[in-house]
Amino acid sequence: MGSKRAPFIVIEGLDRSGKTTQTALLQGRLEREGIPNKLLKFPDRTTTIGQMIDSYLKSASELDDHVIHLLFSANRWELASTIEKLLAEGVTVIADRYAFSGIAFSASKVESSASDPGTTIPKLPFEWCRAPDIGLPAPDEVLFLDIAPEQARLRGGYGEERYEKEEMQARVRQVFQHLGEETSSEKPQSERLAPGTKWTVIDAGKERDAVAENMWASVQSLVRGGLTQPVWKTVAE
Repeated sequence: MGSKRAPFIVIEGLDRSGKTTQTALLQGRLEREGIPNKLLKFPDRTTTIGQMIDSYLKSASELDDHVIHLLFSANRWELASTIEKLLAEGVTVIADRYAFSGIAFSASKVESSASDPGTTIPKLPFEWCRAPDIGLPAPDEVLFLDIAPEQARLRGGYGEERYEKEEMQARVRQVFQHLGEETSSEKPQSERLAPGTKWTVIDAGKERDAVAENMWASVQSLVRGGLTQPVWKTVAE
């Protein structure tokens, strides 16, 4: 048995799924339980790269789709060594969004087909979107806050940023579901996006406290017990 490390937990979801609120509630629960923790938010808008992303998301600047996708990935790589160091020190890392969001949002961008203007095709291939994040620290568990886009649209602040459009969010939800299938523990480890990652779907349409309790029930044994295996890495198929 090796020395124990802390777990890496990622919280994903559509825009306005309650993700930021639930992340804060989970961190508060860890604090009350006396569990050392660190909250990271992606994109990290405090870095030079993050500031470029922030400007783009607020529609204050325009960037090529390939460029912005690579910037999102670079923003995660900026903190990769920090994540591994914190985990080794026994600090549970919680991330509000991570590589799964980067893939889901970029792979959901579409354009009109040149041969059939009435149909749309992806701007960026799914595999291309995955490639820049290969080798990043992989989470031990992803909590995916699932909510229908039409329900999320009714929540306050919807539409303030570039991707908050119902049609886009519907496509993003489909890609997230595909990522969940790729991460499923039912598949052999060699075929999984992140071999050691558990993907848990949380119904984000429920009342806030009920969502928080469901999330805690899923991660409590992980954060209390720690892990002995090395930090997993995201892999190519």
